[in-house]
Amino acid sequence: MANQTKEFQHLKFSNTIGQDFNATLKKRVRAYFKDNNISRYANTNMKIKTIFMFSLYFIPYFLMIFGVVTNIWLIVLCWALLGFGMAGIGMSIIHDANHGSYSKNSKVNYLLGRAMNLVGAFAPNWKIQHNVLHHTYTNITHFDEDVDPPVPIVRFTPHDKYRKIHKYQFLYAWFFYSLMTVAWITIKDFQQLFRYKGMGLTKTENENFTPLFWELLISKLVYYTYIFVLPLIFMDVPWWGLLLLLLMKQLIAGFTLAIVFILAHVVPEAAFPKATDDLRIENNWAIHQLETTSNFGPKSRIFQWFIGGLNYQVEHHLFPNICHVHYKKLSVIVKQTAEEFGVPYYSEPTFFSAVRSHARMLKQLGQPTPAV
Repeated sequence: MANQTKEFQHLKFSNTIGQDFNATLKKRVRAYFKDNNISRYANTNMKIKTIFMFSLYFIPYFLMIFGVVTNIWLIVLCWALLGFGMAGIGMSIIHDANHGSYSKNSKVNYLLGRAMNLVGAFAPNWKIQHNVLHHTYTNITHFDEDVDPPVPIVRFTPHDKYRKIHKYQFLYAWFFYSLMTVAWITIKDFQQLFRYKGMGLTKTENENFTPLFWELLISKLVYYTYIFVLPLIFMDVPWWGLLLLLLMKQLIAGFTLAIVFILAHVVPEAAFPKATDDLRIENNWAIHQLETTSNFGPKSRIFQWFIGGLNYQVEHHLFPNICHVHYKKLSVIVKQTAEEFGVPYYSEPTFFSAVRSHARMLKQLGQPTPAV
């Protein structure tokens, strides 16, 4: 199980169920790129977005460091922009790069993916949790850590142990979402790296654990140097004021990132399968992704642009090696093929309807035997 420090045991999906659906869908997606003579990687729009997101993060920072911005309210605004910039870099750039879908050049993907270290998290941990565990075992309790919180105050699946406090999680869960990146920049990455080592999962990033540990340690030192020590030296703000500004930045980034990812999986329509005793899932992997994932807000182009196409989570889960700028067009193919083969295709019309749907799910999971 993914939440225990022991050798990880992989689940196996069926090779016979849904073969025709899977083959047809892949064939149609390949034909889309070939017929339109386009690359599955980043296009010009994606490159412009990359410049914008890095600018949104670093320009406010340097304006403060170089003393261009000195008004306290403008400083607060700059730190808020750092929070949104961090989330934007994560969703629109780092996410694609760490999936290898930003560029066909692996070095470009590596460098942009490692930007995660620069904004306070740790790329190798994220790739294990997200690429290996979440994308493979979506919504499977104790295998998908995205629905297996490290603290039991939130219950995301009907297979988790019920606690009386869960009755009120539909009220308080939203605050804890904000703490996600606070955990990243403090202790979580260290705990997670050693836990993954015990589970044998760090080998997917590097056979040798020592370089990973040093990369983690150095990346944290670099982050705290430029995000706290340099502002303390060059800005006329007391240390406790900087801590509050840093906390605000992290809460904004944490909530933005968490809410976008959670809306795709912890909703009433999504399934929460259980593995058999011999570690099998009686389903085709692609169909499993459709049954456990939901899109939201597909008509909002601005929203889609900022969050890196992550409102098209169905398409992303099926084709994580394709850059998100193509998901909108691919969604037409995926939906048509799903309907043709009688496979579910979940989608909420707006972001706010998805939030309401998630709130209902939190309330349902706040009962001892949730009706899901």
